[in-house]
Amino acid sequence: MERGGGHELVGEGNGYFSGLAGVGARSRYRFQLDDDVTLYPDPCSRSQPEGPHGPSEIVDPSSFKWSDQTWRGCSVHGQVIYELHVGTFTSEGTWAAAAEQLEELATLGITVIEMMPVADFAGSFGWGYDGVNLFAPYHDYGGPDDLRAFVDRAHALGVGVILDVVYNHFGPDGNYLRKFADDYFTEHYNTDWGEAINFDGPNAGPVREFFTTNARYWIEEFHFDGLRLDATHQILDSSRTPILAEINRAVHEAAGARETIVVAENELQEPRLVRAISIGGYGLDAVWNDDFHHTAMVALSGQDDAYYSDFGGRPQEFISSVKYGFLYQGQRYSWDKANRGGAALGIEPEKFVTFIQNHDQVANSARGERCHAFSNRGLYKTLTALLLLGPNTPMLFQGQEFAANSRFMFFADHEPGLAVAVRRGRGEFMARFPNLAALAKTQPLPDPSARETLLCSKLDFGDRERNAWAYRMHRDLLALRRNDRVFASQSKSLDGTVLAADAFLLRFFGADGDDRLLLINLGRALTMRIVPEPLMAPPQNKAWALLWSSESGDYLGSGVIHPESERGWRLPGFSATVLTATSHE
Repeated sequence: MERGGGHELVGEGNGYFSGLAGVGARSRYRFQLDDDVTLYPDPCSRSQPEGPHGPSEIVDPSSFKWSDQTWRGCSVHGQVIYELHVGTFTSEGTWAAAAEQLEELATLGITVIEMMPVADFAGSFGWGYDGVNLFAPYHDYGGPDDLRAFVDRAHALGVGVILDVVYNHFGPDGNYLRKFADDYFTEHYNTDWGEAINFDGPNAGPVREFFTTNARYWIEEFHFDGLRLDATHQILDSSRTPILAEINRAVHEAAGARETIVVAENELQEPRLVRAISIGGYGLDAVWNDDFHHTAMVALSGQDDAYYSDFGGRPQEFISSVKYGFLYQGQRYSWDKANRGGAALGIEPEKFVTFIQNHDQVANSARGERCHAFSNRGLYKTLTALLLLGPNTPMLFQGQEFAANSRFMFFADHEPGLAVAVRRGRGEFMARFPNLAALAKTQPLPDPSARETLLCSKLDFGDRERNAWAYRMHRDLLALRRNDRVFASQSKSLDGTVLAADAFLLRFFGADGDDRLLLINLGRALTMRIVPEPLMAPPQNKAWALLWSSESGDYLGSGVIHPESERGWRLPGFSATVLTATSHE
C-alpha cells in the first residue's frame, strides 16, 4: 500500500493473482512485481487521481445515488448524436461544467451524447485516444462520480450517453501492461499507432476478457447507453468469434433490460459489422459513413485532395449515399489503390451515422477550421438540411449547431521527446494534402503540444447569440425531423433524381400519399420551364405545399417563395426546400 506495509497476492494457477486487504474507498495503492523495486499502478484501477504514473485509488462504485431507475436506454432508431470532447466543450473542461449545458442540448433536439474517450492518459490535455488506464476516468475532468452525475443528469433530461472507447492500441506514455504480462500484445500484426493487442494469439483469453470486462464496466458502473468503437479496422483478430462481436454482446448483456447502442468507426467500410449475427455479422447497431462526409466536403470546399480525391460532391453521390449508405461497396478506390467496402444495399438507413463534421475531419483542415468558415453559407445550410432530414442517423460535432467561431485542432500534452515525434507525425500526415503542404512552408502548423492550441479549441457559448441564424436553423430542422411523421420514420421508402448538374431531389414516400419532397440546389439559381420527372409530380388529388426553406430570413436567407408557379419551377441558388403533399382545397 502507499502508506507502509504490503499485502502479498497469491497465484491462482491461471495467470491471475489475488488477495484481500482491509482498506476503504480513497485508499491509494500500487503493485510490486516479483523482485522489481519499482511500484506500478493497477492496470484495472478505477481512479488515477495523479495520472497514469501515480498511485491507484480505490473507488466504491455503489456510493453514488442514481436517480435514473426508470430510464430504459435508447436504440439507434430516432436518435440525433452529438459528439462532445469534455476538455473543450466548456471553458472549465470538466464533467460538472458540461452537465450544466445538457438541458440546452436536450431543448435543441439532441438525443444522444457521444463522449470522446475519457480513459486516463498522460499529460494535462489531449483528445483521449492515447488512453492507458482503461477503467479510470481522466483525472483532470473530475472524479468518477462527476462522470456518473453527468450521465444521470442526461438521463433525467431524456438524453442518452455513449462513450468512445479505444480498443485498438494503448497510448505511448504510462502504459504498464507489459510489466504484468507480455501476452497483452502481439508482434503478429502492425497498427498505425503502436503495438497491436493480442486478441487471437497464445494466451489471448485473458486479454479478451480484459476488454469485454471494460465494455461491461462502463455500462454497469456508469450507466452509459453504449459505446462508439474507435478504428475497428485496426482491431486485428482472426478468431472464430471476433472480439468485436464479444464486446457487442457484453454491452447488451450488461445493460439488461435497457436498450443500448454500439457504433463502429471502420475505415474499410465492412458491412458485416452491422449485419445480424444470424447471417454472419457482428450485430453492431451502426457504423460511421465517411463517404457521406467526404463527398459533402468536396461540395463545400471545392477541394478534392488526398482521401477526398475519389469523390466529386455531385448530386448523384448524395442521392446514392442517402439511399444506400456507403458509396464504395467494393469498387476500386484509387486513394488506397484497392477495392473499398462491401455490399451494403440491404442495410437499414439508421445504421449509417452521417456527418459533415467530426473531431478528426475538422482538425484535418488547415487550421482546425469548421466547414461553415470556408464554404458558401447557402451551401452549408443546404447540406445541413440534407444531413438532418435524411433517413440515416445524423451526428453533429460540438458547436456545429451554432456555427462556432472557435476552431478544433489536434492537441496532445506529451513529454518533450514524444511531443517532437507527434509534431513530426502530424506534419507528415497533413503533407498528404498538397495545399496544406504548401501552406505549411510559409505558416507553421499549430503545435499540438502548445496549451494555446487547446485553448483555441474551446467553445464559446456566446456564439449561440452571435450566430443565432445557425442555431435557429438546427433547432427548426431537428424539430421537423422529430415531429414530422415521414422524416421521423427513417424509412427506406424514398427515391431521388438528378435535376441538373448541381441540383437534385429526394422524395420521401409516406402512407396514403403523405409524401415529402426535398429539393437541393448546390449551385446557382435553377429555372426549369418543363419538368418531365415523375418524382416531382404530387400524389393523386394533392398538391405541393411549402414546409421549410433554407432561404428563410431567420437563417439570413433572401426570402421564401414557393418553387412551383405557372412559369415552371425555380430553385434559389445554394438552397434546400421542403415540400409536403396536401389535399386540394
